[in-house]
Amino acid sequence: MKPGLSLRVSQHLALTPQLQQSIRLLQLSTQELSQEIEQMLDENPFLERGSEEAPREEFGLAQADTPAQPDDAAAEVAIYSGADGVGTSSLEAKNDVESPVGQEEPDWGGDGTTEMVPDDGEWGGEAPARTRNNDSDGEADAADLAHGHESLTDFLHRQALSLRLSDVDCAALRFLIESLNDDGYLEDPIEELAAGLAGGDLEETEELVHRFTVALRLLQSLEPTGVGARNLAECLALQLQALQHDGEAPAETLQTALCICQQPLELLARRDVRRLMQACGASEERTRAAMALIARLEPRPGRRFANVERNAIVPDVLVTRSGRGGLQFSVQLNPDVMPRLRVHDIYASALRGGRGGEGHQALQQRLQEARWFIKNIQQRFDTILRVSRAIVERQKNFFVHGELAMRPLVLRDIADELGLHESTISRVTTAKYMATPQGTYELKYFFGSGLGTDTGGNASSTAVRALIKQFVAAENPAKPLSDSQLAEMLKEQGIECARRTVAKYREALKIPTTNLRKAL
Repeated sequence: MKPGLSLRVSQHLALTPQLQQSIRLLQLSTQELSQEIEQMLDENPFLERGSEEAPREEFGLAQADTPAQPDDAAAEVAIYSGADGVGTSSLEAKNDVESPVGQEEPDWGGDGTTEMVPDDGEWGGEAPARTRNNDSDGEADAADLAHGHESLTDFLHRQALSLRLSDVDCAALRFLIESLNDDGYLEDPIEELAAGLAGGDLEETEELVHRFTVALRLLQSLEPTGVGARNLAECLALQLQALQHDGEAPAETLQTALCICQQPLELLARRDVRRLMQACGASEERTRAAMALIARLEPRPGRRFANVERNAIVPDVLVTRSGRGGLQFSVQLNPDVMPRLRVHDIYASALRGGRGGEGHQALQQRLQEARWFIKNIQQRFDTILRVSRAIVERQKNFFVHGELAMRPLVLRDIADELGLHESTISRVTTAKYMATPQGTYELKYFFGSGLGTDTGGNASSTAVRALIKQFVAAENPAKPLSDSQLAEMLKEQGIECARRTVAKYREALKIPTTNLRKAL
């Protein structure tokens, strides 16, 4: 074949760095977004936090369609709240919120400037720096209480100070305290801890094992009772021994309880009274009393020292009742999670006045990155708000009547309604939370498959689980309902649900089997 030249026209989709950033910001949780913003503030000198006293003008369609006037440069460039202090959607009517895949990359000029937007005000133009006023109202929130909460390690170290120990024993005790997990258990065997410190020296390993054995007894004598246990059985036994020492329970019941802890814990979990009676040689009454005593013990001694801040949930969307009778609902962004960002006016002005200087193109690119970052964050919140409003409109009965009124809903329903892709809806509903009159839920909670009904419609799987929970709560404890009986009761309600599906939903609700519910 002879070599030749030919022209070919084709289309392809290229994900620019700006589009990739927009997609990544969309799927971040509130805490992850906060960390991303802090990192960007450290890396980009053109980006700064906005002022709390800045005018709360909505950055919306009217402002974007009109070229910004010179006086508008004094307005703060931020993810603003509305005039009433509540976050609202600003690009809802203008921008396609799925545009992480549909945005256009700016046309970079030869000098590094952008030709896409003639005026900086539409991008969130520069604003003069203001001092930030953080006057505290003196009220402590959950995060402040979490910071002042004493950890398990600090609590144990403080108790260890009251013990008169040699330097070696004190060091061994401190090492064991630092080796505990969050629940207060010593997961690693003493021999492994000693071997790791000794570095293969057998004589030193034996010495360390002896020191750690003594230190472990001291550790297990500290509060909370049960700390330093190697497993659950030892933890329960330590607490029973403390009760025996204090005389807070009958001696016979305590002895039976200690015997039960020496048996396989699977028997206790299944509440197999007959086999526990045979293993401990106790009567049924005493065995049940011992099992009731064990049920009152704390399986996780470090529970009350857990870091509550790590488990705190900050809602992204607030749903409140409105209208007559409270049958209408208002969907708003949580203003506490909306960051206020802007482009640094002094640096941007200096860059405009120094065209052609050394490194001008690189600095111009960093300025454009700051503007893209602000735009992508605003777009993230607009997308969350649009999706949340669509969810509330579809699940309005849930907000009025609760779980039993939940409708079947899948990602494609919301995607088709908003003209977005299912992957976009999936990113929006991941790790985002909505505070409602019924409680705080993850956005994914409102999505669920449907089960067929006698009328030809569908029932939400969430509503079916709520029905199962209701049936179990009203059952006769002496004759618990089996999965087959629950399936028949659902059929009487017009819902076709197989026994296997009922068992799956029951396990998801953490409802024990029939035998365990009868024993309880």
